[in-house]
Amino acid sequence: MSEVARVFREEHGRAVAVLTRVFGDLDLAEDAVQEAFAEAVRRWPVDGTPPSPAGWIITTARNRTIDRLRREAVRDGREAESALLRVQDEPPEEGAVRDDRLRLIFTCCHPALATPSQVALTLRLLGGLTTAEIARAFLVPETTMAQRIVRAKAKIRAARIPYRVPAEADLPARLDAVLAVVYLIFTEGHTASAGDELIREDLCHEAIRLGRLLAELMPDEPEVLGLLALMLLVESRRAARTGPAGELVRLSDQDRTRWDAGLVAEGQALVRRCLRRDRPGQYQIQAAINAVHSDNGDWRQILALYDQLWQCTPTPVVALNRAVAVAEVDGPAAGLALVDRLDLRGYHLFHAIRADLLRRLGRRDEAALAYDEAIARATNTAEREFLTRSRQEL
Repeated sequence: MSEVARVFREEHGRAVAVLTRVFGDLDLAEDAVQEAFAEAVRRWPVDGTPPSPAGWIITTARNRTIDRLRREAVRDGREAESALLRVQDEPPEEGAVRDDRLRLIFTCCHPALATPSQVALTLRLLGGLTTAEIARAFLVPETTMAQRIVRAKAKIRAARIPYRVPAEADLPARLDAVLAVVYLIFTEGHTASAGDELIREDLCHEAIRLGRLLAELMPDEPEVLGLLALMLLVESRRAARTGPAGELVRLSDQDRTRWDAGLVAEGQALVRRCLRRDRPGQYQIQAAINAVHSDNGDWRQILALYDQLWQCTPTPVVALNRAVAVAEVDGPAAGLALVDRLDLRGYHLFHAIRADLLRRLGRRDEAALAYDEAIARATNTAEREFLTRSRQEL
């Protein structure tokens, strides 16, 4: 990966967030950052990578946009003149959210936008995710997701939704969408939807950083603590999730001595804090499931938690994961009966789980076909290679 591509992946979100605050205009900020990266592609191979790549991008984007606004203001561009005045007389902002990226997440999660659009737009701007990656996370076609993002931007322009720090009283109403954004950023980092590497560490670190900021900002919200606990417990296993050649290692085959004991302890402590609050939600329950995995791996306890999660969040993916727990408690036939009721034919993990259950039942020909379906739909190289090895072992 080139240095420009690496910086784009790691710093695009921060640059857009900073420029949005500076200019008060999302499209202007996005265009400015794109132009700065295009300039970096031209100059860095010749001049060398600057000491602070992110700073170079932000400064270049800011200066070029100021020049552009000056030219447009001369031609009686009132919006350009207004943006210039904003930059030249930019007061220090006061408010509950002072981190640029977290602030932009909250402002994108405005109630005027539908929740799926809020999440999709902020993932595109801040998560470093392509439209295709976001579409896979939502299990919808890429064209559908592209239209959703375009409509969200148009709604922001038409409704003149301001990019500003929300008042403290407005934060709880936007919390569900904000948590969904942070969780999906982490999920994409934990298992990249495409590419050669299983894990995108930059996204995992960014999601956990945002989770810690949210926990500082809203320490009395148990779902915030639950999401942070969930991410820490999953992240604790990162070193053991891949082998020497980067190959995927299943949870049951992982070397637990490679788990990060500090993150496990911190995550479990947060789960205990959530239990004392007795206000369960989806992230707290998922964190509790992972706490059991990191402790004794009791599948009956895990199944009971999945039953609770299903009552809270009855989605097909939750049902699929619950079926895995049922298979561990009541046998693969019971799990397969539940899996076969689900309409998740476009999801590679549906076919992968089904293949494993068929293999365990000795139905090898059917398992081979299910592995073929999973391999055809897997877009991450490490996952596809793991599925291919599993099929060959039949």
